[in-house]
Amino acid sequence: MTSAPPLDLPRTLCADLAAATPGSTVRLQGWVHRRRQLSTVTFLVLRDRSGLAQVVVRSGGVPPEETTVEVVGTATANAQAPGGLEVTDPVITPLTEPAATPPVELWRPTVTAALPTLLDHAPVTWRHPAQRARWELAAASVRGFRATLDAAGFTEVQTPKFVESATESGANVFAVDYFGRPAYLAQSPQFYKQQLVGVFERVYEVGPVFRAEPHDTVRHLAEYVSLDVELGFVRDHRDVLRVLRDVVAGMVAGIHEHAADAVERSGAEVPRVPDEIPVVHFRDALAMVGAPDDEPDLAPEHERALGAWALAEHGSDFVAVEGYPMAKRPFYTHPWSREGAEDPRWSNSFDLLFRGLELVTGGQRLHTPSSYDAAIRARGEDPAAYAAYLQAFRHGMPPHGGFAIGLERWTARLAGVANIREVTLFPRDLHRLTP
Repeated sequence: MTSAPPLDLPRTLCADLAAATPGSTVRLQGWVHRRRQLSTVTFLVLRDRSGLAQVVVRSGGVPPEETTVEVVGTATANAQAPGGLEVTDPVITPLTEPAATPPVELWRPTVTAALPTLLDHAPVTWRHPAQRARWELAAASVRGFRATLDAAGFTEVQTPKFVESATESGANVFAVDYFGRPAYLAQSPQFYKQQLVGVFERVYEVGPVFRAEPHDTVRHLAEYVSLDVELGFVRDHRDVLRVLRDVVAGMVAGIHEHAADAVERSGAEVPRVPDEIPVVHFRDALAMVGAPDDEPDLAPEHERALGAWALAEHGSDFVAVEGYPMAKRPFYTHPWSREGAEDPRWSNSFDLLFRGLELVTGGQRLHTPSSYDAAIRARGEDPAAYAAYLQAFRHGMPPHGGFAIGLERWTARLAGVANIREVTLFPRDLHRLTP
Protein backbone atom coordinates (compact mmCIF):
# COMPACT_ATOMS: atom_id res chain seq x y z
CA MET A 1 0.00 0.00 0.00
CA THR A 2 1.14 3.52 -0.74
CA SER A 3 -0.09 6.87 0.50
CA ALA A 4 -3.70 7.86 -0.06
CA PRO A 5 -4.57 9.59 -3.35
CA PRO A 6 -5.06 13.35 -3.42
CA LEU A 7 -8.39 14.35 -1.89
CA ASP A 8 -9.34 16.25 -5.03
CA LEU A 9 -8.81 13.28 -7.39
CA PRO A 10 -12.28 12.75 -8.87
CA ARG A 11 -13.86 9.37 -9.26
CA THR A 12 -13.76 7.88 -12.76
CA LEU A 13 -16.61 5.59 -13.74
CA CYS A 14 -15.67 2.35 -15.45
CA ALA A 15 -17.39 3.41 -18.66
CA ASP A 16 -15.38 6.64 -18.68
CA LEU A 17 -11.99 5.00 -18.24
CA ALA A 18 -11.61 4.78 -22.02
CA ALA A 19 -11.56 8.59 -22.18
CA ALA A 20 -8.75 8.93 -19.63
CA THR A 21 -5.32 10.10 -20.73
CA PRO A 22 -2.87 7.19 -20.84
CA GLY A 23 -0.37 7.62 -18.02
CA SER A 24 -2.74 9.65 -15.84
CA THR A 25 -3.77 8.65 -12.34
CA VAL A 26 -7.38 7.48 -12.02
CA ARG A 27 -9.61 6.63 -9.07
CA LEU A 28 -12.31 3.98 -9.51
CA GLN A 29 -14.84 2.60 -7.03
CA GLY A 30 -17.07 -0.42 -7.37
CA TRP A 31 -17.44 -4.13 -6.77
CA VAL A 32 -14.92 -6.87 -7.45
CA HIS A 33 -16.79 -8.47 -10.33
CA ARG A 34 -14.24 -11.18 -11.11
CA ARG A 35 -10.73 -12.28 -10.22
CA ARG A 36 -8.64 -14.18 -12.76
CA GLN A 37 -5.43 -15.38 -11.14
CA LEU A 38 -2.53 -16.36 -13.39
CA SER A 39 0.97 -17.37 -12.38
CA THR A 40 2.42 -13.85 -12.20
CA VAL A 41 -0.54 -11.54 -12.41
CA THR A 42 -4.17 -11.23 -11.31
CA PHE A 43 -6.75 -9.55 -13.48
CA LEU A 44 -9.40 -7.81 -11.41
CA VAL A 45 -12.60 -6.86 -13.23
CA LEU A 46 -14.25 -3.96 -11.43
CA ARG A 47 -17.97 -3.26 -11.80
CA ASP A 48 -19.86 -0.05 -11.11
CA ARG A 49 -23.17 1.39 -12.25
CA SER A 50 -21.73 2.26 -15.66
CA GLY A 51 -20.02 -0.98 -16.64
CA LEU A 52 -16.76 -2.91 -16.23
CA ALA A 53 -13.05 -2.01 -16.08
CA GLN A 54 -9.94 -4.16 -15.98
CA VAL A 55 -7.30 -3.75 -13.28
CA VAL A 56 -3.90 -5.50 -13.51
CA VAL A 57 -2.54 -6.60 -10.12
CA ARG A 58 1.05 -7.82 -10.04
CA SER A 59 1.53 -7.95 -6.28
CA GLY A 60 -0.70 -8.17 -3.26
CA GLY A 61 -4.05 -9.83 -2.76
CA VAL A 62 -7.42 -9.07 -4.27
CA PRO A 63 -10.51 -9.09 -2.05
CA PRO A 64 -13.25 -11.66 -2.75
CA GLU A 65 -15.76 -11.11 -5.49
CA GLU A 66 -18.55 -8.60 -4.65
CA THR A 67 -16.40 -6.77 -2.10
CA THR A 68 -16.65 -3.02 -2.63
CA VAL A 69 -13.26 -1.42 -3.23
CA GLU A 70 -11.51 1.74 -4.31
CA VAL A 71 -8.79 1.42 -6.94
CA VAL A 72 -6.24 4.15 -7.61
CA GLY A 73 -3.75 3.49 -10.38
CA THR A 74 -2.42 4.42 -13.79
CA ALA A 75 -4.56 4.46 -16.92
CA THR A 76 -2.70 2.26 -19.40
CA ALA A 77 -3.48 1.49 -23.04
CA ASN A 78 -4.29 -2.13 -23.79
CA ALA A 79 -6.28 -3.07 -26.87
CA GLN A 80 -7.54 -6.23 -25.12
CA ALA A 81 -9.09 -4.34 -22.20
CA PRO A 82 -12.67 -3.00 -22.21
CA GLY A 83 -12.55 0.37 -23.98
CA GLY A 84 -8.86 -0.04 -24.81
CA LEU A 85 -7.57 1.09 -21.38
CA GLU A 86 -6.90 -0.68 -18.11
CA VAL A 87 -5.57 0.28 -14.70
CA THR A 88 -2.03 -0.75 -13.74
CA ASP A 89 0.07 -0.30 -10.59
CA PRO A 90 -3.10 -0.16 -8.52
CA VAL A 91 -3.61 0.62 -4.87
CA ILE A 92 -6.69 -1.36 -3.84
CA THR A 93 -8.52 -0.26 -0.70
CA PRO A 94 -11.45 -2.36 0.54
CA LEU A 95 -14.44 -0.23 1.48
CA THR A 96 -16.12 -2.98 3.50
CA GLU A 97 -15.44 -6.37 5.03
CA PRO A 98 -14.72 -9.22 2.59
CA ALA A 99 -17.93 -10.18 0.81
CA ALA A 100 -19.55 -13.59 1.18
CA THR A 101 -19.76 -15.81 -1.88
CA PRO A 102 -22.85 -14.76 -3.90
CA PRO A 103 -25.64 -17.29 -4.55
CA VAL A 104 -24.91 -17.21 -8.30
CA GLU A 105 -21.72 -16.50 -10.23
CA LEU A 106 -22.35 -12.89 -11.21
CA TRP A 107 -19.34 -12.72 -13.51
CA ARG A 108 -20.74 -15.27 -15.96
CA PRO A 109 -22.31 -13.84 -19.14
CA THR A 110 -25.71 -15.31 -18.32
CA VAL A 111 -27.46 -16.45 -15.17
CA THR A 112 -28.58 -20.07 -15.32
CA ALA A 113 -30.07 -20.32 -11.84
CA ALA A 114 -33.73 -21.26 -11.47
CA LEU A 115 -36.24 -18.45 -11.02
CA PRO A 116 -36.92 -19.21 -7.31
CA THR A 117 -33.19 -18.81 -6.62
CA LEU A 118 -33.11 -15.49 -8.44
CA LEU A 119 -36.15 -14.21 -6.56
CA ASP A 120 -35.07 -15.49 -3.13
CA HIS A 121 -31.74 -13.68 -3.52
CA ALA A 122 -32.97 -10.69 -5.53
CA PRO A 123 -30.89 -8.05 -3.66
CA VAL A 124 -27.78 -9.82 -4.96
CA THR A 125 -28.86 -11.45 -8.23
CA TRP A 126 -30.08 -8.12 -9.63
CA ARG A 127 -26.40 -7.07 -9.62
CA HIS A 128 -25.72 -9.27 -12.64
CA PRO A 129 -25.27 -6.91 -15.63
CA ALA A 130 -27.81 -8.72 -17.81
CA GLN A 131 -30.34 -8.87 -14.98
CA ARG A 132 -29.86 -5.22 -14.07
CA ALA A 133 -30.30 -4.26 -17.71
CA ARG A 134 -33.90 -5.46 -17.63
CA TRP A 135 -34.88 -2.90 -15.04
CA GLU A 136 -32.83 -0.26 -16.81
CA LEU A 137 -35.18 -0.82 -19.75
CA ALA A 138 -38.11 -0.20 -17.42
CA ALA A 139 -36.55 2.92 -15.92
CA ALA A 140 -35.76 4.37 -19.35
CA SER A 141 -39.32 3.60 -20.46
CA VAL A 142 -40.69 5.60 -17.54
CA ARG A 143 -38.41 8.51 -18.44
CA GLY A 144 -39.77 8.44 -21.98
CA PHE A 145 -43.34 8.15 -20.67
CA ARG A 146 -42.94 11.23 -18.49
CA ALA A 147 -41.09 13.25 -21.12
CA THR A 148 -43.75 12.61 -23.76
CA LEU A 149 -46.63 13.61 -21.51
CA ASP A 150 -44.84 16.62 -20.03
CA ALA A 151 -44.26 17.89 -23.56
CA ALA A 152 -47.97 17.40 -24.34
CA GLY A 153 -49.15 19.57 -21.45
CA PHE A 154 -49.91 16.87 -18.89
CA THR A 155 -49.49 17.32 -15.13
CA GLU A 156 -48.05 14.50 -13.02
CA VAL A 157 -50.21 13.69 -9.99
CA GLN A 158 -50.06 11.34 -7.03
CA THR A 159 -53.26 9.79 -5.72
CA PRO A 160 -54.09 7.90 -2.48
CA LYS A 161 -53.30 4.22 -2.15
CA PHE A 162 -55.59 3.82 0.88
CA VAL A 163 -59.21 3.98 -0.26
CA GLU A 164 -62.50 3.72 1.57
CA SER A 165 -64.47 1.62 -0.90
CA ALA A 166 -63.84 -1.63 -2.73
CA THR A 167 -66.66 -1.03 -5.19
CA GLU A 168 -64.60 0.03 -8.23
CA SER A 169 -63.64 -3.29 -9.76
CA GLY A 170 -64.86 -6.30 -7.89
CA ALA A 171 -63.69 -8.27 -4.91
CA ASN A 172 -59.98 -8.69 -5.64
CA VAL A 173 -58.90 -6.12 -3.06
CA PHE A 174 -56.60 -6.11 -0.04
CA ALA A 175 -58.40 -5.07 3.12
CA VAL A 176 -56.37 -3.20 5.75
CA ASP A 177 -57.02 -1.90 9.25
CA TYR A 178 -57.03 1.88 8.90
CA PHE A 179 -56.98 3.27 12.45
CA GLY A 180 -59.64 0.80 13.54
CA ARG A 181 -61.90 1.03 10.50
CA PRO A 182 -61.81 -0.92 7.24
CA ALA A 183 -60.00 0.40 4.20
CA TYR A 184 -58.48 -1.08 1.06
CA LEU A 185 -55.34 -0.81 -1.04
CA ALA A 186 -56.17 0.94 -4.30
CA GLN A 187 -56.60 -1.28 -7.35
CA SER A 188 -56.24 1.73 -9.63
CA PRO A 189 -56.09 5.55 -9.49
CA GLN A 190 -59.04 5.57 -11.91
CA PHE A 191 -61.55 7.59 -9.86
CA TYR A 192 -58.96 10.15 -8.79
CA LYS A 193 -57.39 10.69 -12.18
CA GLN A 194 -60.85 11.31 -13.65
CA GLN A 195 -61.63 13.85 -10.95
CA LEU A 196 -58.32 15.60 -11.57
CA VAL A 197 -59.16 16.06 -15.24
CA GLY A 198 -61.58 18.61 -13.83
CA VAL A 199 -58.62 20.40 -12.27
CA PHE A 200 -55.66 20.00 -14.65
CA GLU A 201 -57.40 18.70 -17.83
CA ARG A 202 -54.51 16.33 -18.61
CA VAL A 203 -52.93 14.17 -15.88
CA TYR A 204 -50.73 11.15 -15.45
CA GLU A 205 -49.37 9.06 -12.60
CA VAL A 206 -46.62 6.50 -12.11
CA GLY A 207 -47.31 4.39 -9.05
CA PRO A 208 -48.12 1.01 -7.53
CA VAL A 209 -51.51 -0.63 -7.74
CA PHE A 210 -52.68 -3.64 -5.77
CA ARG A 211 -54.77 -6.60 -6.85
CA ALA A 212 -55.61 -9.56 -4.62
CA GLU A 213 -55.06 -11.60 -7.76
CA PRO A 214 -56.14 -15.24 -7.32
CA HIS A 215 -54.49 -16.36 -10.58
CA ASP A 216 -51.06 -17.90 -10.10
CA THR A 217 -49.88 -17.27 -13.65
CA VAL A 218 -46.78 -15.96 -15.41
CA ARG A 219 -48.57 -12.68 -16.25
CA HIS A 220 -50.21 -11.70 -12.94
CA LEU A 221 -48.85 -9.96 -9.83
CA ALA A 222 -50.46 -8.75 -6.62
CA GLU A 223 -48.59 -5.43 -6.88
CA TYR A 224 -47.29 -3.81 -10.02
CA VAL A 225 -46.36 -0.42 -11.43
CA SER A 226 -49.13 1.26 -13.40
CA LEU A 227 -48.53 4.10 -15.86
CA ASP A 228 -51.87 5.92 -15.82
CA VAL A 229 -53.07 8.68 -18.14
CA GLU A 230 -56.32 10.66 -18.34
CA LEU A 231 -57.17 13.58 -20.63
CA GLY A 232 -60.15 15.84 -21.19
CA PHE A 233 -61.92 17.23 -24.25
CA VAL A 234 -61.76 14.09 -26.37
CA ARG A 235 -64.16 13.28 -29.19
CA ASP A 236 -64.08 9.55 -28.52
CA HIS A 237 -61.70 6.75 -27.60
CA ARG A 238 -59.72 7.14 -30.83
CA ASP A 239 -58.33 10.44 -29.49
CA VAL A 240 -57.17 8.52 -26.43
CA LEU A 241 -55.61 5.83 -28.61
CA ARG A 242 -53.66 8.47 -30.55
CA VAL A 243 -52.16 9.77 -27.31
CA LEU A 244 -51.34 6.20 -26.30
CA ARG A 245 -49.53 5.68 -29.59
CA ASP A 246 -47.37 8.76 -28.94
CA VAL A 247 -46.68 7.65 -25.38
CA VAL A 248 -45.50 4.20 -26.45
CA ALA A 249 -43.31 5.80 -29.11
CA GLY A 250 -41.90 8.07 -26.40
CA MET A 251 -41.13 5.07 -24.20
CA VAL A 252 -39.25 3.47 -27.08
CA ALA A 253 -37.35 6.70 -27.65
CA GLY A 254 -36.50 6.80 -23.95
CA ILE A 255 -34.94 3.34 -24.21
CA HIS A 256 -32.83 4.33 -27.21
CA GLU A 257 -31.70 7.52 -25.50
CA HIS A 258 -31.10 6.33 -21.96
CA ALA A 259 -30.62 2.55 -22.09
CA ALA A 260 -29.00 1.62 -25.40
CA ASP A 261 -26.35 -0.39 -23.56
CA ALA A 262 -29.04 -2.18 -21.55
CA VAL A 263 -30.72 -3.29 -24.77
CA GLU A 264 -27.53 -5.08 -25.76
CA ARG A 265 -26.89 -6.58 -22.32
CA SER A 266 -30.47 -7.85 -21.92
CA GLY A 267 -30.91 -9.06 -25.48
CA ALA A 268 -34.10 -7.01 -25.70
CA GLU A 269 -35.91 -6.49 -28.99
CA VAL A 270 -37.14 -2.90 -29.05
CA PRO A 271 -40.19 -2.44 -31.29
CA ARG A 272 -40.81 0.15 -33.95
CA VAL A 273 -44.05 1.96 -33.24
CA PRO A 274 -46.09 2.54 -36.44
CA ASP A 275 -47.44 5.98 -37.25
CA GLU A 276 -50.91 4.51 -36.85
CA ILE A 277 -51.61 1.43 -34.76
CA PRO A 278 -53.85 -1.10 -36.54
CA VAL A 279 -57.36 -1.18 -35.05
CA VAL A 280 -59.99 -3.92 -35.25
CA HIS A 281 -63.44 -4.00 -33.69
CA PHE A 282 -64.03 -6.64 -31.05
CA ARG A 283 -66.72 -8.42 -33.10
CA ASP A 284 -64.34 -8.59 -36.09
CA ALA A 285 -61.54 -9.82 -33.86
CA LEU A 286 -63.72 -12.72 -32.70
CA ALA A 287 -64.36 -13.68 -36.30
CA MET A 288 -60.68 -13.43 -37.19
CA VAL A 289 -59.67 -15.87 -34.45
CA GLY A 290 -62.61 -18.22 -34.99
CA ALA A 291 -64.26 -17.52 -31.64
CA PRO A 292 -68.06 -17.61 -31.10
CA ASP A 293 -69.71 -14.25 -31.74
CA ASP A 294 -71.14 -14.22 -28.21
CA GLU A 295 -67.71 -14.58 -26.57
CA PRO A 296 -67.47 -11.82 -23.91
CA ASP A 297 -63.69 -11.43 -23.96
CA LEU A 298 -60.52 -12.44 -25.74
CA ALA A 299 -58.64 -15.46 -24.44
CA PRO A 300 -54.83 -15.47 -24.35
CA GLU A 301 -54.70 -17.64 -27.47
CA HIS A 302 -56.93 -15.12 -29.25
CA GLU A 303 -54.57 -12.30 -28.30
CA ARG A 304 -51.62 -14.25 -29.66
CA ALA A 305 -53.44 -14.90 -32.94
CA LEU A 306 -54.30 -11.21 -33.31
CA GLY A 307 -50.69 -10.29 -32.59
CA ALA A 308 -49.51 -12.64 -35.33
CA TRP A 309 -52.08 -11.13 -37.73
CA ALA A 310 -50.91 -7.57 -37.00
CA LEU A 311 -47.30 -8.52 -37.59
CA ALA A 312 -48.04 -10.41 -40.81
CA GLU A 313 -50.50 -7.92 -42.31
CA HIS A 314 -49.23 -4.61 -41.00
CA GLY A 315 -45.66 -5.29 -39.89
CA SER A 316 -46.70 -4.08 -36.43
CA ASP A 317 -45.95 -5.46 -32.99
CA PHE A 318 -49.06 -3.61 -31.82
CA VAL A 319 -52.77 -3.95 -32.51
CA ALA A 320 -55.71 -2.26 -30.78
CA VAL A 321 -59.01 -4.04 -30.28
CA GLU A 322 -61.86 -1.56 -29.79
CA GLY A 323 -65.56 -1.87 -28.94
CA TYR A 324 -65.44 -4.45 -26.16
CA PRO A 325 -68.89 -5.50 -24.89
CA MET A 326 -70.30 -3.04 -22.34
CA ALA A 327 -71.06 -6.00 -20.09
CA LYS A 328 -67.32 -6.62 -19.69
CA ARG A 329 -66.29 -3.03 -19.00
CA PRO A 330 -66.57 -0.94 -15.80
CA PHE A 331 -69.70 1.14 -15.25
CA TYR A 332 -67.90 4.40 -16.08
CA THR A 333 -67.19 3.26 -19.65
CA HIS A 334 -68.84 5.23 -22.45
CA PRO A 335 -71.06 3.13 -24.76
CA TRP A 336 -70.20 2.89 -28.44
CA SER A 337 -70.66 6.22 -30.16
CA ARG A 338 -68.44 7.05 -33.08
CA GLU A 339 -68.97 9.15 -36.20
CA GLY A 340 -72.72 9.32 -35.57
CA ALA A 341 -73.18 5.57 -35.03
CA GLU A 342 -74.35 4.39 -31.61
CA ASP A 343 -74.73 0.86 -30.32
CA PRO A 344 -75.22 0.19 -26.58
CA ARG A 345 -73.91 -3.37 -26.92
CA TRP A 346 -70.38 -2.14 -27.49
CA SER A 347 -68.15 0.36 -25.71
CA ASN A 348 -65.84 3.21 -26.63
CA SER A 349 -62.99 1.26 -25.10
CA PHE A 350 -59.96 -0.66 -26.32
CA ASP A 351 -57.15 -2.98 -25.37
CA LEU A 352 -53.70 -2.56 -26.88
CA LEU A 353 -51.96 -5.85 -27.58
CA PHE A 354 -48.17 -5.89 -27.73
CA ARG A 355 -46.68 -8.98 -29.34
CA GLY A 356 -49.82 -10.95 -28.62
CA LEU A 357 -50.33 -9.91 -25.00
CA GLU A 358 -52.75 -7.39 -23.53
CA LEU A 359 -50.62 -4.44 -22.42
CA VAL A 360 -53.04 -1.53 -22.09
CA THR A 361 -56.72 -1.06 -21.30
CA GLY A 362 -58.27 2.30 -22.09
CA GLY A 363 -61.17 4.18 -23.53
CA GLN A 364 -63.64 7.01 -23.18
CA ARG A 365 -65.47 7.53 -19.87
CA LEU A 366 -68.94 8.78 -19.06
CA HIS A 367 -68.89 12.46 -18.12
CA THR A 368 -72.47 13.60 -17.32
CA PRO A 369 -74.21 13.18 -13.93
CA SER A 370 -77.31 11.64 -15.50
CA SER A 371 -75.33 8.97 -17.35
CA TYR A 372 -73.54 8.00 -14.14
CA ASP A 373 -76.81 7.84 -12.24
CA ALA A 374 -78.26 5.49 -14.85
CA ALA A 375 -75.14 3.32 -15.11
CA ILE A 376 -74.82 2.85 -11.36
CA ARG A 377 -78.50 2.08 -10.89
CA ALA A 378 -78.28 -0.43 -13.75
CA ARG A 379 -75.77 -2.30 -11.60
CA GLY A 380 -78.31 -2.43 -8.81
CA GLU A 381 -76.39 0.05 -6.69
CA ASP A 382 -77.17 3.39 -5.09
CA PRO A 383 -75.35 6.40 -6.60
CA ALA A 384 -75.09 7.79 -3.06
CA ALA A 385 -72.38 5.22 -2.41
CA TYR A 386 -70.24 7.05 -4.98
CA ALA A 387 -70.95 10.57 -3.72
CA ALA A 388 -67.29 11.57 -3.28
CA TYR A 389 -66.46 10.41 -6.80
CA LEU A 390 -69.53 11.87 -8.49
CA GLN A 391 -69.24 15.38 -7.09
CA ALA A 392 -66.74 16.31 -9.83
CA PHE A 393 -69.30 15.45 -12.52
CA ARG A 394 -72.02 17.54 -10.91
CA HIS A 395 -69.74 20.55 -11.23
CA GLY A 396 -68.91 20.14 -14.92
CA MET A 397 -66.60 17.63 -16.57
CA PRO A 398 -65.51 17.48 -20.22
CA PRO A 399 -65.69 14.36 -22.38
CA HIS A 400 -62.58 12.49 -21.33
CA GLY A 401 -60.76 9.19 -21.43
CA GLY A 402 -57.54 7.51 -20.54
CA PHE A 403 -55.53 4.33 -20.24
CA ALA A 404 -53.14 2.41 -18.05
CA ILE A 405 -49.94 0.58 -19.04
CA GLY A 406 -48.54 -2.23 -16.90
CA LEU A 407 -44.83 -1.47 -16.67
CA GLU A 408 -43.74 -5.01 -15.87
CA ARG A 409 -45.75 -6.48 -18.74
CA TRP A 410 -44.18 -3.98 -21.10
CA THR A 411 -40.69 -4.81 -19.89
CA ALA A 412 -41.29 -8.56 -20.04
CA ARG A 413 -42.26 -8.31 -23.69
CA LEU A 414 -39.21 -6.17 -24.44
CA ALA A 415 -36.86 -8.62 -22.76
CA GLY A 416 -38.63 -11.63 -24.24
CA VAL A 417 -39.05 -13.41 -20.89
CA ALA A 418 -41.82 -15.88 -20.19
CA ASN A 419 -42.56 -14.88 -16.60
CA ILE A 420 -43.32 -11.33 -15.50
CA ARG A 421 -41.46 -11.99 -12.24
CA GLU A 422 -38.20 -12.05 -14.19
CA VAL A 423 -38.43 -8.29 -14.74
CA THR A 424 -39.96 -7.34 -11.37
CA LEU A 425 -37.48 -6.16 -8.75
CA PHE A 426 -39.25 -7.70 -5.75
CA PRO A 427 -42.38 -9.56 -6.95
CA ARG A 428 -45.49 -9.88 -4.84
CA ASP A 429 -47.90 -12.68 -5.69
CA LEU A 430 -49.95 -15.45 -4.05
CA HIS A 431 -46.87 -16.99 -2.47
CA ARG A 432 -44.18 -14.32 -2.20
CA LEU A 433 -43.92 -11.57 0.39
CA THR A 434 -40.11 -11.52 0.73
CA PRO A 435 -37.52 -10.31 0.11
